[in-house]
Amino acid sequence: MATAAEAAAMRRALALATRGLGFTSPNPVVGCVVLDATGETVGEGYHQRAGGPHAEVHALRAAGEKARGGTAVVTLEPCNHTGRTGPCAQALLDAGIARVVYAVADPTPDATGGAATLRAAGVDVEPGLLAEEAETVNTAWLTSVRTGRPHVTWKYAATLDGRVAAADGSSRWITSAASRADVHRLRAECDAVVVGSGTQRADDPQLAVRGIEGAAQPLRVVVDTHGTAVRPGARVLDDAAPTLVAVAEGVEPLPGVETVHLPYADEHADAAHLPYVEHAPRPSRAGGAAVPAGRPGVEGADNDDARLEHRFTASGGAYRAQRPAARADIRSPRPASAARGLDIDALLAELHARGVRSVLLEGGPTLAGAFVAAGAVDRVVGYLAPALLGAGPAALTGGGITTITEALRLDVRECVALGPDLRITAAVAAPGTKEH
Repeated sequence: MATAAEAAAMRRALALATRGLGFTSPNPVVGCVVLDATGETVGEGYHQRAGGPHAEVHALRAAGEKARGGTAVVTLEPCNHTGRTGPCAQALLDAGIARVVYAVADPTPDATGGAATLRAAGVDVEPGLLAEEAETVNTAWLTSVRTGRPHVTWKYAATLDGRVAAADGSSRWITSAASRADVHRLRAECDAVVVGSGTQRADDPQLAVRGIEGAAQPLRVVVDTHGTAVRPGARVLDDAAPTLVAVAEGVEPLPGVETVHLPYADEHADAAHLPYVEHAPRPSRAGGAAVPAGRPGVEGADNDDARLEHRFTASGGAYRAQRPAARADIRSPRPASAARGLDIDALLAELHARGVRSVLLEGGPTLAGAFVAAGAVDRVVGYLAPALLGAGPAALTGGGITTITEALRLDVRECVALGPDLRITAAVAAPGTKEH
């Protein structure tokens, strides 16, 4: 049974592990604390970057000879294979560690077995200490290993009555500056940020992390099915972070832009694709320059650019605004083959193949609904402002849910006040399941 000193060391190791979020993919985040034979901390470390020394190695180096006869407390079972670095199980043996306490077993076929190797060498091994907390810290990597796709966090901001924009499309500002700044933290902790063509047309977002010194920049992904939303000079094409544009097979890519061609969604999976609707620019309320049109969406981290009167950070697929159907500037619907969007499973498989283990979905109602319908949302982070609008788009559209018994039930993990707002973090109990 673990001692109080080991439990305290594991909590410290978990805190250390979080420092690696955004830097270690496709590897896990791991923390390690080494205790000497008397239970005193003599070394600690965490996995800082993919390809670099693992947490155990950093902690053993800090401990030096004091590690001999001591205990290593690790958030993940020590690896048992040689990749870009050597096996941590062997490093622990070489350092003379007498006991190893870890939280979660390594589920990867190549790396697992460290515990067995240590036991065979006479080391006392105890698994499962603070396993639930460790699963939460490493949820992105564990999800990717167990499901073969990246972990997906859907982020949105809304009023207390669930509106992500007013009836006229305005959303600046629903939430406070503190909430908008917190979105950059989410971006810094994820490997990729995904938006749809509606966001690109409406916002011209940059999607990079700002205001966090030393943050790793995520891959910026624009789902631009027909290749019409990302144009030369778009902010998402600047050099602040890498960018990938996903288009349908047969679509001509924009010269000089990294592009991936993906299949259309199954024509029978109506809710699990990104619809294509294009609206003409709408005039600003001040009567000045036209504001690029698109789906009214959620305000967010890119709304601090004052070039547009209305900016909507989280959107994807244009919103079907209530406008006269006879308007010539509306192209909806397109022919059946053209109106279908990209296959979300194929998109996530492509990102996984590129080493992406965590995705921040900054999509609005339609894009979020497509991911929910595909069973591809693992966590929801909602920023709720103490305001009421009474009308306007809701946070989620569709999702393949038609009756209350199909509701996607979530497990609330955290509620935090951010200025006047409330940030609620909830997880789906099992990826893609809908519970009563």
